[in-house]
Amino acid sequence: MGNLKKFYINGDWVTPNSKTEFPVSNPANNSQVGTIILGNKADVDNAVAAAKEAFKTYAKTTKEDRLKLLSNLLKITKERFEELAQAITTEMGAPITMSREAQADAGIGHLEGFIDALKNSKDREVLSSGDTILREPIGVCGLITPWNWPINQIALKVIPALAAGSTCVLKPSEYTPLSATLYAEMLHDAGFPKGAFNLLHGDGPTVGSAMSRHPDIQMMSFTGSTRAGTSVTKDSADTVKRVTLELGGKSPNLIFADCDLEERVSGSVLECFYNSGQSCDAPTRLLVERSCYEEVLKIAKRTAENQAVDEPTKEGEHLGPLFDKIQFDRVQNMIKVGLDEADLLVGGLGKPEGFEDGWYVKPTIFKDVSNDMRIAQEEIFGPVLVIIPFMNEKEAIEIANDTPYGLAAYLQTGDSEKAERVASQLRAGAVHINGGGFNYGSPFGGYKQSGNGREGGTLGLEDFQEIKTLHF
Repeated sequence: MGNLKKFYINGDWVTPNSKTEFPVSNPANNSQVGTIILGNKADVDNAVAAAKEAFKTYAKTTKEDRLKLLSNLLKITKERFEELAQAITTEMGAPITMSREAQADAGIGHLEGFIDALKNSKDREVLSSGDTILREPIGVCGLITPWNWPINQIALKVIPALAAGSTCVLKPSEYTPLSATLYAEMLHDAGFPKGAFNLLHGDGPTVGSAMSRHPDIQMMSFTGSTRAGTSVTKDSADTVKRVTLELGGKSPNLIFADCDLEERVSGSVLECFYNSGQSCDAPTRLLVERSCYEEVLKIAKRTAENQAVDEPTKEGEHLGPLFDKIQFDRVQNMIKVGLDEADLLVGGLGKPEGFEDGWYVKPTIFKDVSNDMRIAQEEIFGPVLVIIPFMNEKEAIEIANDTPYGLAAYLQTGDSEKAERVASQLRAGAVHINGGGFNYGSPFGGYKQSGNGREGGTLGLEDFQEIKTLHF
């Protein structure tokens, strides 16, 4: 990939000011697949200057102008879809079937959702008071995205910024630059004016902090850990810029005895393990009604034992490796904590047999967990599930909400009235009922320490807009 060691600034692939190299590895076998340059403050200044200059004219484009550009991008994304899927599989280990069906597909699905949102948006609206409000682009946006869903998060930030008429500087995770570089090439080919979109690589303490502190950036949109999100917020405070955050989670999944246990428990376990557990909204706490607890343990154990682990280049529903040694070590450490705190149902320490080269882990479940244990309170970010019993509906809700996070919650019951009643009391940004999945164009985001703001569709577009009131 010829542009990997360059930054995309002001419509061109340029040589970075920094000379600091960073190796890009394939987590399935530890082979090096490329090298990027980690930027510095001067690189950030160059990218922001380009975005600031471009905003003067790009902010004046019409909705029709921007819809045409987005339609161009949609066509190009479909044409380069397989390249995108292969890049994600190579850089972060997502199995190729999942890369096609979910990871790369997000680049199309979210784009279509934002196109619909932009078509239906109102730039001008008269209030009942007689005043008029205008929705205008916020300005230069700093965008920081993670490695676990690389294109999903890039699409959720870059597309609404550009759709709103704002300009942006993207810092993707330094661990997943292949897909980000491809995306920059696609944006260029779609015809977005120079400076509207800019890409540079770098780490959080250097490039991320320089972006957050930059006086010419009006908004920071960050996805990642709660710890890093706190740093972005603090760095942004002196310039009083808007900050939207999509952070961690420890999502509860309530299993009531009146649901289809075989279907809903097995589905819940697989949902936790999906993407090798590397999803912020994964249902990692399985709260189980005591009357069906033993049956649930049997189903969960059988499902985990049947969960295959294999090479990400192979097609199928298996799990791939974790993205890096850093995450592997973190997950192994938390499994050790779990062995001291609770009873192991399946899995445990070490790598699955035959997968010693990459960062593979055993799908793991702990039973008889109490919600005050570390494995029930801390985000593990691997295929590790904890099972917690509850006696009644009231206790289930209390346990579910007893977390600093509030990104998602899951609920399995055969009683529709109970589903509505319980869902209304769960402090989370989304509640998935009986396997209900996320749909493109719907808002995504959380309560409490899971962040603020919403991504996707109309609400995600509005985060990148300012409101001006006209008083006649």
